[in-house]
Amino acid sequence: MNIDALTFDPATGLIPAIVQDATTGRILMLGYMNHESLKLTIDSGLVTFYSRSRNELWTKGETSGNFLRVVSIADDCDQDAVVVKVRPDGPTCHTGSESCFDAGSSGFHIETGFPFLAYLEEFLRERKRSMPEGSYTSKMFIKGLDKIAQKVGEEAVETVIAAKNDDDKEFIYEASDLLFHLTLLLVEKDIPFEALIEELRRRHK
Repeated sequence: MNIDALTFDPATGLIPAIVQDATTGRILMLGYMNHESLKLTIDSGLVTFYSRSRNELWTKGETSGNFLRVVSIADDCDQDAVVVKVRPDGPTCHTGSESCFDAGSSGFHIETGFPFLAYLEEFLRERKRSMPEGSYTSKMFIKGLDKIAQKVGEEAVETVIAAKNDDDKEFIYEASDLLFHLTLLLVEKDIPFEALIEELRRRHK
């Protein structure tokens, strides 16, 4: 990123920075950065803001230990705001909430569960890295690609049967099993879920 190409507020020297969880897509907080704090964020890999109340730089997590580890930074079309995608070490809000927007006292809110799929994918990738003893996913990864692919086929058949039985509860249960094992298969093949989404986007066009 070319920091010099950004438009900082001429009066304050600041630019708004929206912080987003890179795994779930959830908005975690809004802060402000000046030229120095943005450069430090890029160089250190830890989100650093400019405190308007204290008039100083501060690295999020330096007191709590809940650092925000940078995955990517992008500016908007007017180059006067940035989105920082991160992997948080813990709760972002000082109240202990995952997001600062959880602590709001009012507002209209509609939440979808789709970001959980990204969380599940990352969770399964971590399981493959750590292979905890006794974990079902560890056992499946040990058995390998053929067994995981076979399981996807079995769950697909059970999903079809549940659909034809006209039992919504059973269908949801079996379709969830199918989606879980499909995600497991994607992780085993090291193909991100995003690749499927991009293929669907391509077909839609």
